[in-house]
Amino acid sequence: MAAATPATQALVRAGVNYKLHGYDYDPNADSIGLAAARSLGVDPARVLKTLIVRADGKFACVILPSDREASMKRVAAALGAKAAEMAKPIDAERATGFKVGGVSPFGQKRAAPTVLDASALSHATVFVNGGRRGLQAELDPGEIVRALGAVTADIA
Repeated sequence: MAAATPATQALVRAGVNYKLHGYDYDPNADSIGLAAARSLGVDPARVLKTLIVRADGKFACVILPSDREASMKRVAAALGAKAAEMAKPIDAERATGFKVGGVSPFGQKRAAPTVLDASALSHATVFVNGGRRGLQAELDPGEIVRALGAVTADIA
């Protein structure tokens, strides 16, 4: 499956090996990540969701398993901030250049500090959004850390 998105282009530039997987995107799903995991037949702990937060008012990227919820207190601590909160969807779209449901940690309009939940490193491969709704990129979670300079922490 060939798909040129800002995310896949960033993966190529960073020298990350990845495999693309398409799935039926459901805009009405309660959890897009869980719906993607079901559609792909993959453990939800391996399908990572990308959240955009504001830490002390500045955008940051948070990546964690689709079946877990981020603790904003832990996210703030991991980013060295006093407080963190979810960004409004419209602000997340403007900051990243991606539509909600298709936000990838790779290829964002503006690079932002990134936190990866440490549990992701227990898997040989994980899935992150490939830069559009209905597209996931499977890769080694260590590559997320390397390519994005992400910090890892227990944020769920």
